[in-house]
Amino acid sequence: MKTCDFPVPLHRPLIVFDIESTGTSPRADRIIELAAIRLNPDGTREERVWLVNPEMKIPIESIAIHGITDAEVAACPPFSLVAAEVYAFFDGCDLAGFSAGYFDAQILNEEFLRCGITDFHPEARRLLDAQRIYHKREPRDLTAALRFYCGRDLGEAAHGALADAEATLEVLCGQFARYPDLPRDLDALDKMFNPQDPFNVDRLGRWRWVEGEVCVNFGRKKGAKLRDLAADPKDGHSFLKWIMKSDFPQDTRAVAERALRGEFPSRPSAGAKS
Repeated sequence: MKTCDFPVPLHRPLIVFDIESTGTSPRADRIIELAAIRLNPDGTREERVWLVNPEMKIPIESIAIHGITDAEVAACPPFSLVAAEVYAFFDGCDLAGFSAGYFDAQILNEEFLRCGITDFHPEARRLLDAQRIYHKREPRDLTAALRFYCGRDLGEAAHGALADAEATLEVLCGQFARYPDLPRDLDALDKMFNPQDPFNVDRLGRWRWVEGEVCVNFGRKKGAKLRDLAADPKDGHSFLKWIMKSDFPQDTRAVAERALRGEFPSRPSAGAKS
């Protein structure tokens, strides 16, 4: 065991953990890798890493982030086979991580629930989130940006629409002055900071090309083929109409609307790989 000089006295163990997954939906996606460091009140620490088979195809955009491929986890156990071991390691511990409250704790709880473990209860444990401390102490709002890039405060006009627009323009000018390597072309800037995945059918990727088919990429129907939905006059049509009436971007709704008319997106270029 390694020792750890953690700056906060611990009265019960604290688990610092991080998860790599198939995506960003705690309910629809699955854990691929779970690493946990358990800090004990006596100053010792224990480390564990679990690599698991998510029992679903790992999307290419997720592989680009964590580098874990389907082949690497093909022979690994599914989460259900390590759930009891993971639960025992976390038992009686508080939680810590970076953005752990928003995602990691939630997806871990969903995995436990699928295995019949219903008393993990992350909301009942104390949580130390490094991201929340960071954002609280180092704000990332317009006021902070104006101070950082332009050396001034918004003052009494803060959050008036015109004052905020003027401040934003000043910040943009300040950013170009600070970062001379930024492109001086709006199209290049858009591609740099709003990259488009070629396998996303719509801008936000709610529809995605998977093995030559447009598929749902969110929620309970993640993985369902658009053509199958359009061919199902009951559940499929109901789902597509729900998308059309819901608060999705126009391009997302348009895919559903056209599918109901029998119109489907053109496939991406042959050189791309999903």
